[in-house]
This record gives sequence, C-alpha cells and structure tokens, in this order.
Amino acid sequence: MWTQAHRATYRQSGERLPSDLTDAQWALLEPLIPPADPGGRPRTTDMRAAMNAIFYLLRTGCPWRYLPRGPFPPRSTVYNIFRKFQREGTWEAIWAVLLIAWREQAGRQASPTAAVIDSQSLKSAEKGGVEKVKVTQWVTTPERRSKGASSTPWSMSKASHCG
Repeated sequence: MWTQAHRATYRQSGERLPSDLTDAQWALLEPLIPPADPGGRPRTTDMRAAMNAIFYLLRTGCPWRYLPRGPFPPRSTVYNIFRKFQREGTWEAIWAVLLIAWREQAGRQASPTAAVIDSQSLKSAEKGGVEKVKVTQWVTTPERRSKGASSTPWSMSKASHCG
C-alpha cells in the first residue's frame, strides 16, 4: 500500500532519475568513497554524479556507450572510476559497510552467528574432505578436413567457382 511517505520518497522531480541516489543514501555512501590520489591534479569530477551514472548503468543494463551525456560525467570517466573501485576493493568495502548497516537496521547482529550446512556438505566432510586432485590433461581432436582442403585458401576456392 502506497502511503504519502512512500510517494514523497520515490517522487521524481526535475532531472532526477529513478536510479539516482537520494540525499540520505548519498550521506551514507559519501564517506566510503576514497579521496583523490595525492600528488596529481585535484579531482574535478562530481562523485555523486559518477555514482549515479554507475547505478543507472546497473539498473538499466545499457552498454557503457549508451550512457546519457546530460546528467552524467563522460562515460570514459565513469568507466575509469568503476574499474579503479574494482581494482582497489572499494566495492567490497562499500558492500561490507552497507551489509552491516542493513543487518543492524533489521535488528540482527552485525555479523552472522549461524551457518547452514546441507546434506551434501555433511557427506563430503564425513569422507575425509578433499583428496588429491587430478591434473587436467589436454586432449587434441583429430582434423575434420583433408590436408588438401585445409591448404587451399578460401579466396582461391571462391575464385575458381566464379570463373
């Protein structure tokens, strides 16, 4: 059931897209974004706009090339920020903080206190765990064409049929 509070939260006003971060979400996410590297030029990219662009790409599933130019930084800038966050583990750090916050909001402890063990895990543990693993051997497949056919270039065979 939609209430007036829900309508106010999800209302689109002006240039805002559905995938854009709200002020409350940005306040939670902003401290988790690493500062610019020291020694280089100062950062001029609006990191909130870059994060909105990344969330837009994730939400819509569109290719990088189709990122709209209006509300977002250039796609190369957004891509470089995304890849840098991947390399440096920023996404994992953001995920860990958000997971802890979500668990605490749901009334749970910050880290899980129980684990689920299924029957397959239990059976493998009873057998003594993992034994020596066989090394994969490469298998070559026989040729499918004759030697004469494979030595003839395609352009030669097509040219002979066109005459």
